[in-house]
Amino acid sequence: MPFDVVDDSNGFPRVLLSDPGGSSAEVLLYGGQVVSWKNERGEELLFRSTKALAKSPNAYRGGISVSISQLGATGRVLQHGLVCQNLWSLDSSPLHLPSSGSQSSIDLIFQPVGKDLKTWPCSFELRLHVSLGPGRLKLIPSVRNTDNKSLSFTFGLRNYLSVSDISEVRIEGLETLDYLDLLLQKQRFTEQADAITFDREVHRVYLSTPPKVAIIDHEKKRTFVLRKEGLPDTVLWNPWDKIPKAITDFGVEDYKIMMLVDSAAFEKPIELKPHQEWKCCQEIVAVSSSYCSGQLDPQMVLHGLS
Repeated sequence: MPFDVVDDSNGFPRVLLSDPGGSSAEVLLYGGQVVSWKNERGEELLFRSTKALAKSPNAYRGGISVSISQLGATGRVLQHGLVCQNLWSLDSSPLHLPSSGSQSSIDLIFQPVGKDLKTWPCSFELRLHVSLGPGRLKLIPSVRNTDNKSLSFTFGLRNYLSVSDISEVRIEGLETLDYLDLLLQKQRFTEQADAITFDREVHRVYLSTPPKVAIIDHEKKRTFVLRKEGLPDTVLWNPWDKIPKAITDFGVEDYKIMMLVDSAAFEKPIELKPHQEWKCCQEIVAVSSSYCSGQLDPQMVLHGLS
């Protein structure tokens, strides 16, 4: 299906995707960021900070964004925000993908140029395919090394999900796995709980995670099923009421209505030889559920949803 490109109130172009069933999505060309995903009832499924700075697109906290980073010689992250602080383009030579039927889709491309290459040691192309279907949103990023030297990077899709009440959220699929606690200098632990719930600040990287993770919102009776390929790790973040002072675009009460769940390649960087390409995939499916009354077994969601 076709898409529409419009300028928002700040003059930045955004792509509007729509599904015949009534769902919709919006993608900013500045940062290649999905800033809205609504279901057929018009309910927003992605979180947006109540203090999002409308006149500063690179400060937008929420939606789904791409993160690509390198580590410098001192271990400091280089250009973590490179791709989300620049303007992307519509891709005239998109990835060769199977037909998505009636799904609405868009293809974007980002290529660092000029001043970007002064801090980023290799040139590359980053492509992003976004497609909208009934109850689902799929992202397929790809990175191609266009340089004559090897490229090493970590990668993530940062998914800010809208929830009713973080204390009523339960995450299934990460049990018994090892994780790095980023609040404790990346100390390694093994998850002991049957499911992950939240009553305090959490910032963890779960390692070698399964291809499906379920985020169950008891109050809304809604489950997000996050499916991924090529992104072995899963990052969870909720600051609770301990919001760092450096984060100026996050409302005091925002932690109650959001959950950040990243699909990532964090522990082991991606290595690309000159002109080599890497691709991954993520699909989020939103399904109605009555898990809190026992009508939906989360394991059925994890293992039985096609």
